Amino acid sequence: MADPAKRQRLSQVDSSAQTSSSAASMFTASQRDGAGGESRFVEGSIVRISMKNFLTYDSSVVYPGPHLNMIVGANGTGKSSIVCAICLGLAGKTAILGRGDKVGLYVKRGCPKGFIEIELYKRGGNVVINREIHVDNQSLWMLNGRHCNQKTVEEEVKALHIQVSNLCQFLPQEKVGEFAKMSKIELLEATEKSVGPPEMYEYHCELKNFRNKERELENVVKEKASFLEKAKQRNERNKHDVNRYYEKKRHLDVIELLEKKKPWVEYETTLNELKGVKREREEAKRQLSALRQAQAPMLRKIQEIENQLKPTEAQIKAKTAAIKEASNKCKQKQDQLDRKHKEIDDIKQTLRLKQMEEEDHQKRISNTRRTIDDLKAELAKVGDQPDVTPRINTINVELRRIQEERAKIEGEKADLRREKDHLFAESRSDELHVNYVYSFLLPEKLRGRHKDTHTALQWLRKNKEQFHGNVHEPMMLVINVRDPRFARYVEHHISFHDLRAFVFQRKDDMEKFMTEVRDKMNLKVNSISAPEESCSKRPPSRNIESLRRFGFFTYLREMFDAPDEVMSYLCHQYRVHDVPVGNEQTKAMIKTVIEEPYLKVLYTTEERYTVKRSFYSNKISTSNSAVHPSQYLTITVDTEEKRQLEQQIKACEQKSREIDERLKALQKDATALDRRDNELLAEKKRLSELKGKRRQLEQKISTKQDSLRQMEQSVIDLKKIEEETKEKIEAVNFQKVTIVKAFMAQMKLRAKLTMEKVYLALEAVGLTAEKTKLENDCREGASELKATDQKCNRLEVRKTELTEQCKGLLKRAKSICRMQSDESLPEDLHNVSLCYGSCFLLMQAFDKLPNTLDEIDAMLNEERSRAECFTGLSESVVDEYNRREQEIKHLEKELEDKSNALNAYRQNISEAKERWLNPLKQLVEQINDKFSDFFRSMQCAGEVDLHSENEEEYDKYGIRIRVKFHSSTQLHELTAHHQSGGERSVSTMLYLMALQELNRCPFRVVDEINQGMDPVNERRVFDIVVRTACKETTSQYFFITPKLLQNLQYADEMTILCVHNGAHMLPPNQWDEKTFIRRCLQRKARA
Repeated sequence: MADPAKRQRLSQVDSSAQTSSSAASMFTASQRDGAGGESRFVEGSIVRISMKNFLTYDSSVVYPGPHLNMIVGANGTGKSSIVCAICLGLAGKTAILGRGDKVGLYVKRGCPKGFIEIELYKRGGNVVINREIHVDNQSLWMLNGRHCNQKTVEEEVKALHIQVSNLCQFLPQEKVGEFAKMSKIELLEATEKSVGPPEMYEYHCELKNFRNKERELENVVKEKASFLEKAKQRNERNKHDVNRYYEKKRHLDVIELLEKKKPWVEYETTLNELKGVKREREEAKRQLSALRQAQAPMLRKIQEIENQLKPTEAQIKAKTAAIKEASNKCKQKQDQLDRKHKEIDDIKQTLRLKQMEEEDHQKRISNTRRTIDDLKAELAKVGDQPDVTPRINTINVELRRIQEERAKIEGEKADLRREKDHLFAESRSDELHVNYVYSFLLPEKLRGRHKDTHTALQWLRKNKEQFHGNVHEPMMLVINVRDPRFARYVEHHISFHDLRAFVFQRKDDMEKFMTEVRDKMNLKVNSISAPEESCSKRPPSRNIESLRRFGFFTYLREMFDAPDEVMSYLCHQYRVHDVPVGNEQTKAMIKTVIEEPYLKVLYTTEERYTVKRSFYSNKISTSNSAVHPSQYLTITVDTEEKRQLEQQIKACEQKSREIDERLKALQKDATALDRRDNELLAEKKRLSELKGKRRQLEQKISTKQDSLRQMEQSVIDLKKIEEETKEKIEAVNFQKVTIVKAFMAQMKLRAKLTMEKVYLALEAVGLTAEKTKLENDCREGASELKATDQKCNRLEVRKTELTEQCKGLLKRAKSICRMQSDESLPEDLHNVSLCYGSCFLLMQAFDKLPNTLDEIDAMLNEERSRAECFTGLSESVVDEYNRREQEIKHLEKELEDKSNALNAYRQNISEAKERWLNPLKQLVEQINDKFSDFFRSMQCAGEVDLHSENEEEYDKYGIRIRVKFHSSTQLHELTAHHQSGGERSVSTMLYLMALQELNRCPFRVVDEINQGMDPVNERRVFDIVVRTACKETTSQYFFITPKLLQNLQYADEMTILCVHNGAHMLPPNQWDEKTFIRRCLQRKARA
């Protein structure tokens, strides 16, 4: 921040920045008094410009004249601010000015809002436009004292023919170079808008639109014509396929007729066969009847025998069924007997199991008694051994001692572990404190400001072993400012590009690093190679003690620590060893301090001063800048504290190693105690088992005796069980007797039925023999009868088959011919006279075809073979052909309509072209005449012409400016590259002056266009500007320049506005024009 005194002085300069009202008021008063007031202004000209808190102005009012207005003032005084006010006050965009892109940037620094008021001349009452601009880029508009929106202002400005976006009317300082960069097309449009009739640009736009639509119609006509031609060609190619298709269709029609006639021929043939079968069947029936009458007596006798056999056979069947039923009942009784036999076997098996169970029970009792005897014998042996209780007590005492020693060791181990954990936590805390700043805080700040450098830093930390010399991370990470208050001086003195730079001891290491991160990883990083000879210990030019009288207390190098290579670079590049830092005393004595010849750069509490001495005049010039708060070097580490922390970390690590050794020794002692404890426990267990063995034996004997008593009490009574078994067997045998009686009764019934069946069978055999004898007698006549009967049956079946076949063939034939079920053809297919209607047509077609199946099949095969020769054809070919024929007719109609529309459009374009091009050519000729005259008056050559490569391409029309500044050269087109900057400025200025006399726009603004002109051309151009812009018929003109040549020619119609800026400027409310004029006259009288 700047100190208070500096801020106060700058504020006074800004607040007093103003337009010199003396000349402005003087010329304006003379014009109004002598020329009838505002009547000399062109409609839309600027009458007044008021600015408040706008850029360099606190408050200022400018009264321009109706003709040429020269705005003169040194650079930085606020000339271009007037241009900005005109642009923004008339609803222009900030992009036109080429300065700040936000309108809030045009408010004076430190103010919340600024104001612009522009008064435009208009017959019937001037137009006053107010714009209030806020720093948050919001604007409030007023038109003639009423609030409105920006669009309303834009419409009002447009109605007065003001175009601040047109470089031919409004050329700000930052856009002067862009005029020469304008293309011919852009220059034509700008000229049309600036000096052409209002309808000229509209006609041009209309022509371009007409041409675009004409192009579209031409393309449509071409496409339609091309498509039509292709469709015709395609249809011509398909015509042969269509003819072949119809040839194939004729064969297919014949095949269809043959296939329709064939079922009728088949039906007729089958019908004739059916009639023959019927006649043959009737004949066979007559023969069969005669044969049957001849054999009737024998057949009656045979029939009587058959009638007798039927009841006999029925009785035999009944007897057979009764015998079968009796047999089933005998089988059931036999099954019941078998089940009773099995039941007796089960009862006997149950008895045997009980006997075996009792036998096992007695064996267990015997085994238990033997076991009790054995246990008693063993118990007697154990009672003779000595008592082991004293030995067990001794072992218990030893175990308690071992337990106490083990607890003591575990306690000591726990204390050592706690101490180790405490040391680890302390060491970790110190290490984190040291690494937090270097590994997290500063890298995070670096990543937020420059991500590529942060990425390169991560790569370096992983690959540091690839380098041979010292490699230091970005300076902002390795510089440690001793006192955070001094960080801002160091950060202000070293550029950010160097603060984020990596420092290398060796150049080959730097090249390797840049190859990896810049070329391969595509990162934008900075790197620095330290000087080969170290400069870090270089002494200052003067001892700091000799500077303490000025308030200096140290040099910049003493405020921070850094690695030797980094410090060497900073001393070599930034001379940090020779830049003193002072306090408030230094600020108070700054005028005396800067007189010291050996001080070039110095710091006070809040500012940096740079002192320069002129090599020629030895005059001193100083520049100062505020020292802003530090952003990157505020995080500092106390070097002594860091060293102490590192020593503490090493001491903690040493103590931790000693604790580990002690823990290993204690663990060894604990292992030995565990081994002794296990041995004593094993001995105690053995003695305890020996002591408890007698008690176990006594307990086992008691258990076995209890078990023996239970077994002796649970003895099975076998006699009782045997008696119960005998009773069960007797009951089952009684049931068996009943079943046997029933079984015998069924056996007797079955035998009786069998005898009866035998008698009936013998009777049937006698009748059958008699029947056989009779049948043998009439077998000779029966064979003939049978053959005749079979023939009748066969003919009947054939008749039925042929009848069904005829029906099916008739139905199929009608279906194929698409006939109704009640419609029929004559039985004689060859008699056409019997047919009528569709039947007649069909019979006519059938009459031309063969009448036999063989001939029809032969003709079908022939026609099918011919039809198969026409492959790859389908009905879609004909449909496509017919559809395309319709399309061709439709396309021909469309093409005719589009061609007529195109001809009509071309007629309209021709008429519009005459309305636009003829006035445009006249306008360009007028501009060329003025432009050429201006260049001839400067002993140069220049011309303006209407250029177009194709007369029909209206969007390619443009204005071409060609100039020649040297007699030895040819005319060259004005471009941004061929001519020099001064030549482009002259050409631009003269073109604008050529437009000036055409006078369609109300005013023009040209800002510092004479910069870069040589004095000769500048004088010539100035004379042309004065002569042209001061004519009665021309519009208002603003010419802004920071300097003017001496002895220029001025005109009475000019208005000169002088802009001054300085600490001794009077505020606008204290300016007195009469006093100023009186003093000027007094100075002239004294001279």
